[in-house]
Amino acid sequence: MSKLPVIVGGTIAIDNVITPQAEAKELLGGSASYAALAASYFTSPVHLVGIIGHDYPQRHIEMLEDHGVTLDGVERSAGESFTWTGEYHANMNDRTTHRVGLNVLENWQVKVPASIAATPIVVLANMSPDNQLQMLAGSTASSRFVIADTMDLWINIANERLHDVLKELDLFVINEGEAREFTETSNLILAGKRILAKGPRNVIIKLGEFGAMLFSGEAENWEISQQTFFRSAAFPLHEVADPTGAGDTFLGALAGYLASLGKTSFSFEDIRQAVVKGSILASFTCEEFSTRKLQSLDSGEIAKREQLFKHLTDW
Repeated sequence: MSKLPVIVGGTIAIDNVITPQAEAKELLGGSASYAALAASYFTSPVHLVGIIGHDYPQRHIEMLEDHGVTLDGVERSAGESFTWTGEYHANMNDRTTHRVGLNVLENWQVKVPASIAATPIVVLANMSPDNQLQMLAGSTASSRFVIADTMDLWINIANERLHDVLKELDLFVINEGEAREFTETSNLILAGKRILAKGPRNVIIKLGEFGAMLFSGEAENWEISQQTFFRSAAFPLHEVADPTGAGDTFLGALAGYLASLGKTSFSFEDIRQAVVKGSILASFTCEEFSTRKLQSLDSGEIAKREQLFKHLTDW
C-alpha cells in the first residue's frame, strides 16, 4: 500500500537553551516542528499547522521545506514568535524555564486549510486542549487515526478540556511524571490502565532515558499480555547534549512510521514497532542542540542504529 500523509499541529518556536556544557540561541523549537521533521523520515508529505511571527528565522523554514514538510498550514503573523528560554541541570533531566514568550500563541485559533484537511493521520502535538479540539474540528478525513501529546500545564489548568480530547483519540502519549499526576497514582501500570479508561484506545507513557511503555485494549478487566502491553528500552547514549524535543521527535516518528504502512487501522504489533522507531529517532535528537542532528540524518544511519538497538534488547 502507498504511504499516507501526516498532518501535525502544535507549537513552532524559537528556543534558547543552556546546558552545563554550552549555550545556543535562536534554535528551531516547538512541539510541531520536531514532530513534523521526525515524521518526514518515514512518509511524505507531512503538513505542518501552527503560527509564527515576523521574526521567525528563515533558515528554519527552509530546512523544514527541504525535508518535505509543507507549510500551507502555517499562519504568518505580524507579531513576535513564540519563544522559550530554558536551562538544563547537571543530570540533563531537570530543567529551569527562565522565560516563555507566548506572543503569537496567546490568541491563536487553529485553522486547517481545506487543501490538507482530509489528511488521515492526525498528530495533535503539545498545545492547549482548546487548540487540539479546534484542529480536530478542522479535520475532514472520513477515516483517520488521531495521536495526541500533552503536558503538565494543561493537566493543571485545562483538565476538563483535556478529558474532552482524550475521548477522540486512538493513541495518547504522556510522560511518566504527567501520567502520575494525571491519574493520582505512583504506579505507572495502574496509571496506564486509568488513562485507557478515559477514552484513548492506546496509551504510551514516556520514560525518558529509560524508554517507554505501551498500553492497549479495553480498560475494563485490563491485564498485562503480549497483546496489551509493551515495554521498550531507550537507546543508550554516551552523552546527552540537549534533550529538548526528544519527546516530540518520538511522537512524530511513530506517527510517520504508522503512516508509512498505508492504512488508518493498526494492530498492536504495528504500534509496538512504531514505539521502537520513535525511540530510535529521539535518541538522535538528544545528541546535538535542537534539530541539528535530526535534520542531518540519512536512512543508513537510522537503519544501523535500529539494528544495533535490536541486538542490544534481544534475549
